[in-house]
Amino acid sequence: MEFILALQGAAAQGVLWALLCLGTYITFRLLDFPDLSVDGSFATGAAVTAIMMTNGVNPFISLIVATIAGAIARMVTGFLHTKFKIPAVLAGILTQIALYSVNLRIMGRANLPLLRFDTIFTGASNLFGSIGLNLSVDQVALIVGILIIILTISILYWFFGTEIGSAIRATGNNGAMVRALGQNTDTTKVIALMVSNALVGLSGALVAQYQGAADVGMGAGAIVIGLASIVIGEVLFPRVKTFWGALAAIAIGSFIYRAIVAVVLQMGMNTNDLKLLTAVIVALALGIPVMLPRKKSKTQNV
Repeated sequence: MEFILALQGAAAQGVLWALLCLGTYITFRLLDFPDLSVDGSFATGAAVTAIMMTNGVNPFISLIVATIAGAIARMVTGFLHTKFKIPAVLAGILTQIALYSVNLRIMGRANLPLLRFDTIFTGASNLFGSIGLNLSVDQVALIVGILIIILTISILYWFFGTEIGSAIRATGNNGAMVRALGQNTDTTKVIALMVSNALVGLSGALVAQYQGAADVGMGAGAIVIGLASIVIGEVLFPRVKTFWGALAAIAIGSFIYRAIVAVVLQMGMNTNDLKLLTAVIVALALGIPVMLPRKKSKTQNV
């Protein structure tokens, strides 16, 4: 029973973090832009929703504002890169450093508890209870998270099929060709970064409401978790060629990553080693697809 409860919690965490993974996928895969400001903007979303809720704002409204705040944070990264010509990695690091102080200013302290306040999950739980469904917090979070993921993937699929969305994807593939066709690649980069970080900010806000607290350091290692989920999804579904299929694979990868962490923790692993575990998972997910073809090639040669 304890193991099942742990998996339920992992599943709930996985779908909420999947939004961050989708945002990371946009920058790292579609735009080919290695942005490291994710750690800071994830906490920004959490900080915004926390301070608004503690001041009596509706939790759903706070999610919308947190999403906008995340987009604005990433716009700064885009501005530093496109206007000041600062390399993408350095621009992301500068934004991440600045956001730490910004997040402290927003919350007024390092940690802000939300246990006394209603969240979208308590509201959904009350709604389910009114129709006779008595679900746990993890089950409610899982259902709400899945609905949000389905809606998000649908919107992204539509957006990247539009003219501006196609220009963003083309910019990531061949920026020189896009400029030759008369498109402003600086604009497409900034738009893509804002869309990406809007998802990251929303993910941070949802996780804060689910956990019942916002912390200035809760985004530490978020970029690695996002990349791990992307790699896991791509390795498990290598034959997926459609865009919506790739997005779904990333969401599933987020769930599987959280499930792996839950299983390992249930086996007695020290929580201090989670970052090491994440690094090992990413290394294996990246290395195994490379090593298998080599092994098959050697076998055929023999």
